[in-house]
Amino acid sequence: MSLDQLIYNCQKNDTKAQSELYELFSGKLFSICLKYSRNYAEAEDNLQDSFITIFNKIKQYKNKGSFEGWLKRITINTALQRYRQQKVFDIVNEDAIEEEEEVDIDENNVSLEFLLNCIQELPDRYRLVFNLYVLDGYSHKEISQMLDINTGTSKSNLARARLILKEKITTYTSGNNSQSL
Repeated sequence: MSLDQLIYNCQKNDTKAQSELYELFSGKLFSICLKYSRNYAEAEDNLQDSFITIFNKIKQYKNKGSFEGWLKRITINTALQRYRQQKVFDIVNEDAIEEEEEVDIDENNVSLEFLLNCIQELPDRYRLVFNLYVLDGYSHKEISQMLDINTGTSKSNLARARLILKEKITTYTSGNNSQSL
């Protein structure tokens, strides 16, 4: 069945088509949920909530633009919704923004698993901004709108996230290489 037919069938509340759509995209969307969640269980909850929203709103999809991009936006927004009501962001004076820290990574000494664990261990406010800016390519203006914060807070949280990651990577590469992850 083509993707267009699958979408059409989902719009008609066909449970078989919904199951097929879930199988087709759950892996990719779960990886997004992992980026924006504190742990595996929360990522599973976010994936479940995302598909509920997808199936409730699929009639709004008009076959314009990338369907996968539409799914990704819903998934990110669903994960971020958990944080919007919480006060996880510090308001920052726009003049007090820290310089962005560049993080150089020696791929021979640092595994992808280690990096993902470091990112997942960041405090919520830093992890969300880091993922949105660095991994998903959103601008600080877009992030400020998505998270209902000012752009200075977004920039500050990104700088702090990079600083924390740099410290963890430096510590790991300077003496903890013998540890297995």
